[in-house]
Amino acid sequence: MLTVVQVLGMSSEDEMVACFLNGELSSRRFGQSLRSHLAAAGQAEQLLTHPDLSDAGANFARRALLAATRGYGENRDLFENFPTQVAWTRALLSADEAACVRYLDYSYWVELSGGSRRPTDAAARIRAGLRAFDVPNEPFVDSARAFIRGERFPPLILVGERRDNLVCLEGHLRLTAYALVGFPTDVECLIGTASAMGRWAK
Repeated sequence: MLTVVQVLGMSSEDEMVACFLNGELSSRRFGQSLRSHLAAAGQAEQLLTHPDLSDAGANFARRALLAATRGYGENRDLFENFPTQVAWTRALLSADEAACVRYLDYSYWVELSGGSRRPTDAAARIRAGLRAFDVPNEPFVDSARAFIRGERFPPLILVGERRDNLVCLEGHLRLTAYALVGFPTDVECLIGTASAMGRWAK
């Protein structure tokens, strides 16, 4: 059973939103859309790269951005049926614990992992040259190499009803890159728990 090695402290919805957006800013898939929405809102990337969580206006702007791009707080897209009352903490996971985190129940991640939704299984399939829906695996390999070179990634965002059964909300590529290099370090994350999360993070 997975238990968190070290809880670093309490977090918040505002920190989760800022962390989520900063993680997606560097994403090949989501980064450009995020930059377009930033420009349309007249905001600079610093809103995401250097968040001031004590600034209520900036927090509101980030929540609005996550709503526009991913449906946060609007019960749609990624956040459809997502619980409204979530307790957030900052934590470190050991290698064994991080390996137990599952992907979201989304067709691509199910296929990539051979049905298990486990990053270690996805990593094994990537090493074997297997693709999900013929999507290239190079981004995972590139991220793993970047980590080996010393690059450090933003925290993963994980959710669950409890801390012993967690699903990745944001950071699937980074989680897979960690798996490709064998989880050599503790993994920093934000963990969101809620009694209603069990129905969402199956």
